[in-house]
Amino acid sequence: MTSEHNFQRVRWHSRRGLLELDLVLVPFADQYFQTLSAADQDAYVKLLTMEDQDLLAWMLGHAKPAESDIAHIINLIRSRRG
Repeated sequence: MTSEHNFQRVRWHSRRGLLELDLVLVPFADQYFQTLSAADQDAYVKLLTMEDQDLLAWMLGHAKPAESDIAHIINLIRSRRG
């Protein structure tokens, strides 16, 4: 699966049920996904399988994911916002 992710599918799955997440994930996917390392692409795709409420808590810094690859990609997303 590494570096074999279909960008259009990733972009589609970046659209979530919460506008707050859409405003973070879609621009990140558009601007950075294709330039990420294969491991970071894998982590981002894995992140997209997580529940919206967990993602929102992580993005806002109210909670931290237990998995190190997810924590890394969350930090990467947060550092590249705005």
